[in-house]
Amino acid sequence: MKKITQILLILSAIFLFVSIFVPIWRIDLDAPQYPEGLRLLIYSNKLAGAVDIINGLNHYIGMKTLHENDFIEFTVLPYIILFFSIFSIVIALTKSKKMLPILFFAFVAFGIIAMVDFWRWEYDYGHNLNPAAAIIVPGMAYQPPLIGFKQLLNFGAYSIPDIGGVLFILSGIFMLIGMYLERKSKKLNTALNLILISICFGGITGCSNDEPVSVKYNSDPCDFCRMTIVDPRFSCELKTNHGKAYKFDDIDCMTSFVKEQKTETFKIKTYFASNYLNNNALINIENLIFIQGNGIASPMGGGIAAFSNLDSAIVYKNYFAAKDITWEELLSKK
Repeated sequence: MKKITQILLILSAIFLFVSIFVPIWRIDLDAPQYPEGLRLLIYSNKLAGAVDIINGLNHYIGMKTLHENDFIEFTVLPYIILFFSIFSIVIALTKSKKMLPILFFAFVAFGIIAMVDFWRWEYDYGHNLNPAAAIIVPGMAYQPPLIGFKQLLNFGAYSIPDIGGVLFILSGIFMLIGMYLERKSKKLNTALNLILISICFGGITGCSNDEPVSVKYNSDPCDFCRMTIVDPRFSCELKTNHGKAYKFDDIDCMTSFVKEQKTETFKIKTYFASNYLNNNALINIENLIFIQGNGIASPMGGGIAAFSNLDSAIVYKNYFAAKDITWEELLSKK
């Protein structure tokens, strides 16, 4: 066994051991009545964060309250993770190439089973509601997303791996790389290549998931003024780091909305605005040119139009007797 493989396995063991003591997963809840947000932290052996507040909210909508004693997973999970940590060290010290694939595929199987169990837990808590609850919305379920963002009534729920989950994933990747370095079988080589390609493709598509959410005109409300969005020439949108999209009928509404967000939990990732000449085309604001003038009849009187082409911007600036304005200036205006 190569030295680099031994090092990777020892790192995997260390990462797995550390993951026992730090949060593996977290669920963030954002709502207007909780501007700082609520966070549920899931460790290998306990729950932490705003458990009491979340249990209070769950009571009103009929969800079961969260209690560590109800989860057998908290009893066995630390020992399973410790087993894989020790197993990884043993293989590294004994330099057993034959045991490495067993370790990796058993670890992957465990990860899949754990995620299925997590989804089952979320489904049970989100669907099995108390019919005598104070708040009942017919047909509504409150299952949080397995991973990513989901809107639940006025709460935005965001579910992602925490420090322990990242360490867990890195451990599996290190095992995979080690097995790739030690490969001899052609079949195993082909399988590993496919796995590596899948990981790379998943990473690329995951990182590039930065597209705007389509606006439903004459239906979606502006998230600032609450007016229905009707004019596609002026619609705009922002997406947070949590993946939640906020839609607006006027750029002035979007900038006003941003100025009202004072909390550290509200982090904006991307802004989009409509190209004035191409309805329904939301474009990253970095690729747009803005003009502002009283002759531009935007829905809420902001008088701002965006263009993806400089020549078009100049033509309409002259037509509306408008002025050039940058996105930074729009965002900083009082």
